[in-house]
Amino acid sequence: MTSRQQENEGTGAVRPGLEIDVAALDRYMSAHIDDYQGPLTIEQFKGGQSNPTYKLTTPGHAYVLRRKPPGKLLKSAHAVDREFKLLAALYPAGVPVARPYVLEEDDSIIGTAFYIMEFVGGRIYWEAALPGLAPAERTAIYDAMNDSIARLHRVDYQAVGLGDYGRPKDYIRRQVARWSDQYQASKTEEIPAMDNLMAWLPDHIPAAEDVSVVHGDYRVDNLIFHPTEQRVAAILDWELSTIGHPLADFSYATMLWRLPPDVFNGIRGLDLQALGIPSEEDYVAAYCRRTDRDGIPDWDVYMIYNIFRLAGIMQGIMGRVVAGTASSAHAVANGKLAKPLAEIAWAEVERLGLV
Repeated sequence: MTSRQQENEGTGAVRPGLEIDVAALDRYMSAHIDDYQGPLTIEQFKGGQSNPTYKLTTPGHAYVLRRKPPGKLLKSAHAVDREFKLLAALYPAGVPVARPYVLEEDDSIIGTAFYIMEFVGGRIYWEAALPGLAPAERTAIYDAMNDSIARLHRVDYQAVGLGDYGRPKDYIRRQVARWSDQYQASKTEEIPAMDNLMAWLPDHIPAAEDVSVVHGDYRVDNLIFHPTEQRVAAILDWELSTIGHPLADFSYATMLWRLPPDVFNGIRGLDLQALGIPSEEDYVAAYCRRTDRDGIPDWDVYMIYNIFRLAGIMQGIMGRVVAGTASSAHAVANGKLAKPLAEIAWAEVERLGLV
């Protein structure tokens, strides 16, 4: 088991300050969830979710509760109502997500707003190289990941009631501006490659304005796989989801082919054929077949954009480390990735002759 897996996987005792009144929640679930029968026990999932997440267990069933954290919050932050709305729209549309049961915005029940969804059991893989599996298993898992993101991007977001879930216009341009600002606001060292990217990207944004629901952080460790079958049982962590550009979302999920294993769980340089992992070209081709695309113009630019975006995210983490608001070893390690990520992205621009 990797240190990251030990840090994030499983449940434990509810952490101080995040306790829930078991009797009050039991009464609420009895009144609002069909076939619910206690007694109820509550544990908290490990990991660093910004919305505290709990496993609720009864003799016959298991659920997951996500709540806003207690205390004073920014108005738009920790939007559990937004997460619930998305799950409620995607579940009947055939996207693999947990079944949502109920949203409660009355703070008086457990102290903050919350929602309850089905607990989906299965496997989570923490490393993109999928150590310990047979090549045929890796092939099937990568195909399942590809299928699930294609299914998400094929959903008619207007038809399922998500027309107001985000602003579709100029998604990538707004993202470039956002993460450029984030980098500047949290800058802790000079990174010439980042300066080059901030100057280069606005003039090279792909013209295609495709629109879909986007996950925003689609990667192997945000997926639960079925316990015995090589298929995605549930996509997790929808906090960055919105209405945006599907190719920006898909290229984020694919940029690991351009990153080495020591940089954000990449697979560049590994013997993919021996491992049973598809090449980048084959993975993109499979997505195109599933989404009725005849190739992806400007594919390399989408990839460069996403590596830049990730560098901006990591720099934001490093800014919080320096400010003393994020001190964990995990945060420090992530923050240190900003420079190598920016340098990889700019090296891609130069390698492809796009300067």
